Amino acid sequence: MALTAGTAAPEFKTRDQDGKEVKLSDFGGKKVVLYFYPKDMTPGCTAESCDLRDNYKALQAAGYEVLGISTDDEKSHRKFIEKEKLPFRLLADTDKSVHQKYGTWVEKSMYGRNYMGTARVTFIIDEKGVIEEIISKVDTANHTAQILKNQSPAKTTVAKAPARKKPAKKAAKKVAKAAKAKTKKKSKK
Repeated sequence: MALTAGTAAPEFKTRDQDGKEVKLSDFGGKKVVLYFYPKDMTPGCTAESCDLRDNYKALQAAGYEVLGISTDDEKSHRKFIEKEKLPFRLLADTDKSVHQKYGTWVEKSMYGRNYMGTARVTFIIDEKGVIEEIISKVDTANHTAQILKNQSPAKTTVAKAPARKKPAKKAAKKVAKAAKAKTKKKSKK
């Protein structure tokens, strides 16, 4: 049975980055953002986790506890937390049991090759343990805005992802190319 909004979130038991046991029922009375992501320290997963980090206070103000979960182990999660200064817990689901319960261990395809992997999906779970919303089209750089879209704007301020800049090398090459073209024009005159 596929999970839908309005159904009870499946109970789970796993460990966090410090090896401490974590159960969904530990968060009874709190809203939970449970985000499944493919792999620690990869570009999309880092963008998503850092967006949640940058907006963690707004999420807390809205009453949410944030939990990230992937099939990476506790050691990998600790490194990811330390490197990106993540203020929330990351859960290790190395046996994929939580992924199975939430339907996030799926067949994927890349370059014509099929393989099994984590679907990037976020479950918003209410205080009673019921799924309020399932976000299956995650905007990694602006994920908090997706989560808080139904919140009062007066209560929350979401930091937007910075505009992407061209890498310095590309910009320098472009300037050098333009200067060279200008020099060629002058020498032809």
